[in-house]
Amino acid sequence: MKFLGKPGSHTAAFLPLCWLLLKMLQSGHCHPYDNRYAGDKVIRLTPKTEEEVFALKNIYRQLQVDLWQPSSISYVSEGTVTDVHIPQNASRTLLAFLQEAHIQYKVLIEDLQKAVENENSSQTQRNRRSLSEYNYEVYHSLEDIQSWMYHLNQTQPGLVQVFSIGRSYEGRPLFILQLGRKSRAYKRAVWIDCGIHAREWIGPAFCQWFAREALLTYKTDPAMRKMLNHLYFYIMPVFNVDGYHFSWTHDRFWRKTRSRNSRFRCRGVDANRNWKVKWCDEGASAHPCDDTYCGPFPESEPEVKAVADFLRKHRKHIRAYLSFHAYAQMLLYPYSYKHATIPNFSCVEFAAHKAVKALRSAHGIRYRHGPASQTLYISSGNSMDWAYKNGIPYAFAFELRDTGQFGFLLPEMLIKPTCTETMLAVKNITLHLLKKCP
Repeated sequence: MKFLGKPGSHTAAFLPLCWLLLKMLQSGHCHPYDNRYAGDKVIRLTPKTEEEVFALKNIYRQLQVDLWQPSSISYVSEGTVTDVHIPQNASRTLLAFLQEAHIQYKVLIEDLQKAVENENSSQTQRNRRSLSEYNYEVYHSLEDIQSWMYHLNQTQPGLVQVFSIGRSYEGRPLFILQLGRKSRAYKRAVWIDCGIHAREWIGPAFCQWFAREALLTYKTDPAMRKMLNHLYFYIMPVFNVDGYHFSWTHDRFWRKTRSRNSRFRCRGVDANRNWKVKWCDEGASAHPCDDTYCGPFPESEPEVKAVADFLRKHRKHIRAYLSFHAYAQMLLYPYSYKHATIPNFSCVEFAAHKAVKALRSAHGIRYRHGPASQTLYISSGNSMDWAYKNGIPYAFAFELRDTGQFGFLLPEMLIKPTCTETMLAVKNITLHLLKKCP
């Protein structure tokens, strides 16, 4: 797939310097992570009693396991499917405990290092491909993605504009891709972000896919032409730029940002628990070493602050907020922090129902949909609830493929089917937005 369009852009003049700085900030890849996952396993289990829940929480804390699903030990409860990444040095202890306690489990990934290396093999091949082409069916580094954005900015001046809304904790630019036919008239807008959690690589892959499809089909697809003529799309392919870069160079399963803490050696904040809406309440942790750490105060992370400021500034015309995560195959809407019905429930529920129906039509993949607090779990301080509480009437969070067979290591061969089906859902939501529902 070649880059799209013809050269020339009124915004391009000031951007090369930004990309030069970006390349200086970003070093080469260090795959395969110095063999750090050799012998690690990923297992799945479902506690059936309160006693099992209590025992599992205790041993998880002792062994400092990495929970893939749910995202925090606090969510482990009776009947909750739990996917656990066990380091090799803790594997024997945990598996012996499970056998002694007669807790059934299933090994999802026998050797995590081999699984990572299988994912890496196609990346190595990709790096030898011609730079004149851009493959949307492989995962790309932050440097690749932001260079791709720069190229679109140069080649599609009529429909694309790239700008920065700030810098990350480590100084990386936070680039936004604006899609839409330029117009002096008032236009509503849709915000899309991907990669708020670093290890969820399928998110950034979808953001790139969406831009590609929008630009490729603008002239041939009446629905897409209507979308780009009547709306702007603000797309942030990688929200958590520092964490995403770190997941490529040091720790494939890093989740948080990379900010430092003055009192603890643990780094980073959960960028989806750092928003000023029921901040650091149920479903978030106040401990800096936890994966759901809410941060020292709301919007403490420069990435969150930059996006919140942008959304506040443009909230009068941004009518939809879409955030892409993995993994669970769900389409969620507010509220996350409480069990309650949103005022425009009927419109939002109808849009969600139509979206998952459209998604399923592509490959038969089933998504659950509903309020996040009921469909997934209660969580506080997240971006979707914040967007809704700040006047954006359509706020959704997608949990993309799969349901655990591969988890965060979704193979590249599944990028295309995942993105094509998700594209149908997003188009459905967007076209619904253009109709009468507020």
